[in-house]
Amino acid sequence: MSPSPLVHTLPVGPLQCNCSILIDPETREALVIDPGGDADRILAALTKERARPVALLHTHAHFDHILGTAEVARATLAPARLHPGDRPLYDSLPDQAAVFGFRADPPAPPGPPLTHDEAVRFGSFRVRAIHTPGHTPGSTSFLLETEKPVLFAGDTLFRRSIGRTDLWGGDADQILDSIKARLYTLPDTTPVVCGHGPGTTIGEEKRSNPFVRG
Repeated sequence: MSPSPLVHTLPVGPLQCNCSILIDPETREALVIDPGGDADRILAALTKERARPVALLHTHAHFDHILGTAEVARATLAPARLHPGDRPLYDSLPDQAAVFGFRADPPAPPGPPLTHDEAVRFGSFRVRAIHTPGHTPGSTSFLLETEKPVLFAGDTLFRRSIGRTDLWGGDADQILDSIKARLYTLPDTTPVVCGHGPGTTIGEEKRSNPFVRG
């Protein structure tokens, strides 16, 4: 049986964004999803695992999901990647943070933009980028494609809830369409790592989410 990737999720930053680190246990290549702050903790986790990030992936570019990006990118030389629909949000990081009473320096230029259905590889594994707009124009979920897939949904889908649509670029109809057409079509057993708080499964949300039923 081939080894499974290691998955570590730690809440980081002022709003406790769930940052996930995916590692190929043989090559030690890794992906970091949503380095939203506490860059020192993220870097310490990578060092402990002897992991080398090949990309920093972003489910979206609200400030609480990108506060640690510049520092982690500088330390690891891994490119920051996000959907082009969120590039204006990414570039406005200092203004976003100021609205919520935080300070942030301008972000470093990101690497190549993500595209819908793109496969991002780390070692012998990959995640598939799924464009799920609604919370923001460029919101993207990531599906770890293994024998037991895992979805990293960012702030699109939460346990018994969905992402806010009253912030920059939000669209209520669009987020519902994204969830129904692109997330609820995944197997019911698929675990979901949400952008904040506890996880869930696709089946649980189809049955019990009061905002969007399957």
